[in-house]
Amino acid sequence: MFVRSSSSLVSEEASFNWRVLKKLWPFLTEFKTRVWLALSCLIGAKIASVILPFILKHIVDNLNLDTPVAAIMSIILSLIVAYGALRLANVLFGEIRYTLFGRVTERAMRRIGLKVFKHLHRLDLDFHLSRQTGGLSRDIERGTSGVSFLMRFMVFNIVPTLLEISMVVGILFYNYGFTFAGVIVGAVITYVTFSIKATDWRTKYVKELNQADNTSSTRAVDSLLNFETVKYFNNETYEANRYVVGLADWENARRKNRLSLFALNGGQAFIIAIAMTSMLALASIEVSRGNMTIGDFVLVNAFTMQIFMPLNFLGFVYREIRGSLTNIENLFTLLEQAPLIVDADDANSLVVTRGEIKFQNVGFWYHPDRTIIEDLSFTIKPGTKVAVVGESGAGKSTLVKLLFRFYDPTKGAIYIDGQKISSVTQEGFWGHSLLM
Repeated sequence: MFVRSSSSLVSEEASFNWRVLKKLWPFLTEFKTRVWLALSCLIGAKIASVILPFILKHIVDNLNLDTPVAAIMSIILSLIVAYGALRLANVLFGEIRYTLFGRVTERAMRRIGLKVFKHLHRLDLDFHLSRQTGGLSRDIERGTSGVSFLMRFMVFNIVPTLLEISMVVGILFYNYGFTFAGVIVGAVITYVTFSIKATDWRTKYVKELNQADNTSSTRAVDSLLNFETVKYFNNETYEANRYVVGLADWENARRKNRLSLFALNGGQAFIIAIAMTSMLALASIEVSRGNMTIGDFVLVNAFTMQIFMPLNFLGFVYREIRGSLTNIENLFTLLEQAPLIVDADDANSLVVTRGEIKFQNVGFWYHPDRTIIEDLSFTIKPGTKVAVVGESGAGKSTLVKLLFRFYDPTKGAIYIDGQKISSVTQEGFWGHSLLM
């Protein structure tokens, strides 16, 4: 039988494919109000987080004054209350944003999952015979999970972090000059560049891991689905040996993936350590020269930690989003897979009055090199039974597949009550009791 290649369903390159976002957008527009409210909460949370270091600065500076603490206690208490209120606002805005956008993500996952499920049932028998059930189910699972991860971390981590970096760089440049802002900008650029290059380098190990995971899962699922056949031929040991080979490949791929991840995380940690040390050293020098107060030192330290803590997490997010984009692209590639059996534009539902079946000059082959049926004609009258006999491979089951329209005849036509089955809709065709 002709087997369709499935290589087109797997992205050969784990490229950062932003076209996926364009494909996802129609699934997110159902709750536009929620999306805009979530983005508003995002901006509110980041404004609150940027103001917090200034509150700390003023608290420290007031505590460091020669004035007796009792005389300025009301100011200090007001600043402390303001700090607590902003901290609470930051958390609440984040939780509200997560709650609002969660509904959008869940609905998108539901709609995409249902669309893929329906589409797979519309695809032809040849597609399903050439695909492995375990690998296909993993593609669907990874794709729908990727939608959740992409939306959650894109809206809740990458966008907020980039917004916060922009605000902090502007504040540092305005208050303390180019040097402080330049260290942050240089560190961010170096960090992002290194993360992208290192992630590109280790992509092959991630692909190996996914392939090994698919293979082991497919072997386990297919073996268990065919449990009875395995028992008939006493092939338990053979199946176990095949499975253990898949698990060994998976273990080896996991080891390579883990070592490459160590190199990536180590490089990111080194860049962050150098940047934070440089910022604190610059602030210490300026304090010793009298150009900055202790409160300014605290502010710079707070901003530095505030930037690099989510930036450190951003490396993980970038890696996972990259994988999610690939998984979602594979899912959309399934949706783009065109079925071989399609309804004609003017197709109508099948109308059965008598139940006469007619094969007229039907010819069929799975591959041109081997003809299965050649110029076959016969009629089955209503209420009669016909037995088809012949050698194995002669095409007996193929006749049933053609009648059920798993395949269309290569030539000739099949009629039910004078209606050419290729000219009626598949939905009405399958639902009719004649074929049940």
